[in-house]
Amino acid sequence: MSHRRDWTLLDNIGCLVTNDPELGRGPLGLLVDAAVVVGEGLVRWVGPSTRIPEGAAGTRHDLQGRAVLPGFVDSHAHLVFAGERAEEFAARMAGAPYTGGGIATTIAATRAATDRALAATVSRLVAEGWRSGTTTVECKSGYGQSVADELRSLQIAEVYTPETTLLAAHVVPPEFAGRPDDYVRLVCEEMVPACAPHARWIDVFCERGAFDADQCRAVLQAGMAHGLTPRVHGNQLGPGPGVQLAVELGAASVDHVTYTTAADVAALAASGTVATLLPGADFCTRNRYPDARALLDAGVTVALATDCNPGTSYLTSMPFCVALAVREMHMSPEEAVGAATAGGAAALRRTDVGVVREGARADLIALDAPSYLHLAYRPGVQLIREVWQEGMLM
Repeated sequence: MSHRRDWTLLDNIGCLVTNDPELGRGPLGLLVDAAVVVGEGLVRWVGPSTRIPEGAAGTRHDLQGRAVLPGFVDSHAHLVFAGERAEEFAARMAGAPYTGGGIATTIAATRAATDRALAATVSRLVAEGWRSGTTTVECKSGYGQSVADELRSLQIAEVYTPETTLLAAHVVPPEFAGRPDDYVRLVCEEMVPACAPHARWIDVFCERGAFDADQCRAVLQAGMAHGLTPRVHGNQLGPGPGVQLAVELGAASVDHVTYTTAADVAALAASGTVATLLPGADFCTRNRYPDARALLDAGVTVALATDCNPGTSYLTSMPFCVALAVREMHMSPEEAVGAATAGGAAALRRTDVGVVREGARADLIALDAPSYLHLAYRPGVQLIREVWQEGMLM
């Protein structure tokens, strides 16, 4: 390797999660007593502390035996909105069911908000996630639901992340009540062409009370025709066509997947579509949790994400999602950490994040703990000691 005086050696790492089995033990590629060299935004070298190349870096940073992981990859978040829905949450905790109808409240507040107010919310939530170790986040539109409001939502989001998603087909907005096909036509013919230059992904809410399979297929195909890659919200509130539609169209991910059949699991296992599980949403709605074991045991690639939104998962903590996945979805700590890092990267079709290996983006987090196990072992405790973004200690 070439040596640079402005590169940094992260040394005395007690336990390093690389997510590269060629570098270390097991699926997480674990290295004990490890070191990492970062420089110019990238990982330049990874290995045991006993084999650090001489003169590899000009600056040494002692991790004092702490665990280091790739930064969390939150591949499902709704950050562009105004207002809050705390009373709706309280009603659910008192027994009211979740139907998705509260989204209309957020649509009204978002439409009325200024660009500055919306940007302030995105900035605040991205900063919250960063403090919890999230270094890559996806951000959806979907609370504007007019051409102008969906466009400005994406323009605000793209300031904070390149992973922007057009979710115009979130629910049928009030002015199109009883006319979902007319709204789908507006999405396909006007919203997609206007918004595509500011998005990487196209998403739909394929669910009873939202959009059916044919409507979702039309929206996704319109997005694909404009260069967007599909994602799907599916099978959250009950069995439905979302998983099969996602596989049919080669979606990068299908998210929620709370109610799945054996055929759904088999289809995912035979596809390249990631199953993104959102335990925060199930926690906040008292919905049942997905059968993560069935997915993992079938060989499905699984991601974990926050689903940060004001109605059903107003949280930005990936460590909390890891703890929920272990406690409530019977994932092992190893599986949950992998899903929150490499799994999220797979859901975004990224190979430069969610992993610690030479050439990857130098996004790293150091825990105030000796092992990644503490993320599940100590739920609710702020364990994120340091966050490195593109090789810079933030």
